[in-house]
Amino acid sequence: MRKIIGIGETILDIVFKDGQPTAAVPGGSVFNGLVSLGRMGLDVSFIGEIGNDKVGEIIQQFMVENNISTQYVDTFPDGKSPISLAFLDNNNDADYSFYKDYPKQRLEVTFPTIEENDIVVFGSYYALNPALRERVKDFLDYATTQKAILYYDPNFRKSHIPESVKLAPAISENLEYATIVRGSDEDFKNMYNLEEVDKIYLQQIKYNCPNFICTSAARNIELRTNSITKSYSIPPIHTVSTIGAGDNFNAGIIYGLLKYEVTRSAIAHLDDPTWDKIIQCGIDFSANVCSSYNNSVSKEFAATY
Repeated sequence: MRKIIGIGETILDIVFKDGQPTAAVPGGSVFNGLVSLGRMGLDVSFIGEIGNDKVGEIIQQFMVENNISTQYVDTFPDGKSPISLAFLDNNNDADYSFYKDYPKQRLEVTFPTIEENDIVVFGSYYALNPALRERVKDFLDYATTQKAILYYDPNFRKSHIPESVKLAPAISENLEYATIVRGSDEDFKNMYNLEEVDKIYLQQIKYNCPNFICTSAARNIELRTNSITKSYSIPPIHTVSTIGAGDNFNAGIIYGLLKYEVTRSAIAHLDDPTWDKIIQCGIDFSANVCSSYNNSVSKEFAATY
């Protein structure tokens, strides 16, 4: 069985609605998608960090319950596991406050074995953070050498705009590592001050990675490859929370790549019908997550999909 390996932050999301906490769910951009893929019964490992505390215990137990290997999680003795407060607005979109206390020495773990056509997921500030950059690059170099599929979601928040010039070289390197780039229109607005999909693709993405998917909340999904330019509409749904929507769109795409047996070498030549089926998986996963306060697809969805 092909493996899925994600590297990133895991954090306890405490969700507020109308000023009151409504849920506490382990989260993190890469982590949310991995939980969904673990629930689908796939071979999933997570590389990350937690503190030796109650929050860390909650996260580790959650991983075990959702079929994610904990073997590559660095449990640090100094510092505390991170938490976030997510405040939902009237559209059920979240505004975040983060609380983190990491030690100086980080990510002191052995990386898992990667084989050809395994899928590696990376992104967010975690993949840019100067404190982690060398370790992350070591991992991406190894994944590239092993001919894995590297799936990159920049997930670049407004709070990092002041650092965008300093982080630009790392962003460019990540795009070069990537086999597929999937980002939201907000990511590229924050990184490049660009909003038009074709300009984003032609000016920033295509030269480094020709396979590009851009999402825009409830608006169209845009696909760009060397041979395909295509838009996909999203059916209207009732949303409870949009936390994890993009993360689980990623999970659906990855599930589709495995379901339709897409290899690294085949991605450059995928036809329209195959992309259509893969994109539909992304839409389905994302829609399910938006229907609850959970950060990942429900176990009922996983059992029947």
